[in-house]
Amino acid sequence: MDRVAVDLSRAQFAVTTVFHMLWPLLSIGLSLLLVVMEILWLHTREELYYRQVRFWSRIFLLSFGIGVASGVPLEFQFGTNWSRFAGAAGGLFGNMLAFEATMSFALEAAFLAVFVFGWDRVSRGMHLFSAVMVAFGASLSAFWIMAANSWMQTPAGVHLEGGVITVTRYFRALFNPDLPTAFAHIWVASVETTLFFVGGISAWYILRRRNVEFFLKSFKIVLIVALAAAPLQIFLGDASGLTVGKHQPAKLAAMEAHWNTNPPGTGASWNLVAAPAKAAQDNRWAVRIPYLLSILSTRSLTGRVTGLKDFPVAEQPPVVAPFYAFRVMFLLGFAMFFLALWALWKWVRGRLKPERAAEQCRFWRLWVLAIPSGFIATEAGWIAREMGRQPWIIYGLMRTSDGVSPVGAGATAGSLAAFVVLYFALFALFVFFTRRILKAGPDLDSPLPRYGALAPRQGG
Repeated sequence: MDRVAVDLSRAQFAVTTVFHMLWPLLSIGLSLLLVVMEILWLHTREELYYRQVRFWSRIFLLSFGIGVASGVPLEFQFGTNWSRFAGAAGGLFGNMLAFEATMSFALEAAFLAVFVFGWDRVSRGMHLFSAVMVAFGASLSAFWIMAANSWMQTPAGVHLEGGVITVTRYFRALFNPDLPTAFAHIWVASVETTLFFVGGISAWYILRRRNVEFFLKSFKIVLIVALAAAPLQIFLGDASGLTVGKHQPAKLAAMEAHWNTNPPGTGASWNLVAAPAKAAQDNRWAVRIPYLLSILSTRSLTGRVTGLKDFPVAEQPPVVAPFYAFRVMFLLGFAMFFLALWALWKWVRGRLKPERAAEQCRFWRLWVLAIPSGFIATEAGWIAREMGRQPWIIYGLMRTSDGVSPVGAGATAGSLAAFVVLYFALFALFVFFTRRILKAGPDLDSPLPRYGALAPRQGG
């Protein structure tokens, strides 16, 4: 296959994936947050929680719609740009994507209609159930997508026969070694990304002294969850690294710019920063922390970590992009954790009360700046994950160059340009309508649904 055509097909898939990922991250996280807020409303009968559900659901609907629009072309590319891969692995891969569409997306879309139009039309229990089903459908969709992608990372339950993947053990293929940590990692990433998105928007309103009480409430809700999600995500990232080290040692070596296997009795150093040079099979320079890579990868001071030089050059992944993408994810993950701890300290000190909150200008500005942090961290992690798999489309079984469609570079370049224009337009629409939602602010005056006009709880 023409190398240019392969690279263009990879670039097109990368562009569509990187753009599309933004919206499922929000859809999963916001749907869960809406469930929490509706439960709080029904439990406390406090009107402000109902207003929270109605306000944040507007952004959820916007992200859901753009996610659908950007996701359909992504799946079509398996037929247009990756037909040889689809021909070889479509029996299993197509099965997983079909379950995602028919089981997950259909469930989410059906109950979304009840959630949006069911106020005053269904019981409060049924409305809450519809919110739960929307959240469940969004998470189930992520499960099937990650099952398919994880199988490409650690193929199991199959064998290659006559150039076609034959499934021998379906559930082993589905629950492959990469899936548990990969799914947990992306699911918590969706939650954490949404928490800092909602927290940053709340901070933006508080800075402007608009609806301070309303957005302090939303901020405190996300902070409580973030204090659990942020350290959990760090733990899951570490667990994912152990899985990569065990099943994809070349990827781990690329992500760490680790060229030489450490001799017995010595520890592998962790490169804090480096200038990898694949042509020279070494780093031009590096700032190292002795023993740390062995500790992180093997839980031993002198554990053996395979270096890239142990693999043929033709089977080595790119190094620079995975190395620095991983570090962007790592740094942002810890930054979000420490920002959540700072917010807890402010709360404990009584500085997040309505009468004092707007005075904390520097604090709220940092939260506003943190709005894109989860998105950037997740995209960086995805880049490290996918580029680290190269040159394999199915790790160890099928090379990327063998999976691409026999389509010329010119046609692929044209479709790539069209996708770039289309996705910029979709992103502009999201920014435009989100700005309108934020400018209008929450609706605090519309009538409550009939079952919302409940008497306050005793003592509440």
